[in-house]
Amino acid sequence: MPKERIEVDGGKTYGPYSPGVKSNGMIWLAGQIAPEAGDDIKLQTLACLNKIDNLLHAAGVSKNNICFAQVLLADINDFNSMNEVYSEWLEGVEIPPARAAFEAGNLPKNAGIEIVVQATE
Repeated sequence: MPKERIEVDGGKTYGPYSPGVKSNGMIWLAGQIAPEAGDDIKLQTLACLNKIDNLLHAAGVSKNNICFAQVLLADINDFNSMNEVYSEWLEGVEIPPARAAFEAGNLPKNAGIEIVVQATE
């Protein structure tokens, strides 16, 4: 089965990549950053999760379909603040995705967080 590009109107990319790709029942979203949300990690986290919601919707699924999430933080000391927003976002999801979270150092565009997800149809 060929792969299909996933994107939303007005979505911004920061390089030569697709915002998301769907193929053979799998969905991969590129890492989502939100430096435009300001310096507050909670606001950046929420903005990243909103972008993920929009891309998943464009793929015809929802956060209930996410199997794995990877959270990259510029500063691991932001983990608790990120986790608070992330936990609220997952309310109502019967089976939360597996997740990895770690400090990655410098992220693109000086973002404080980048979130990557994989989902199924």
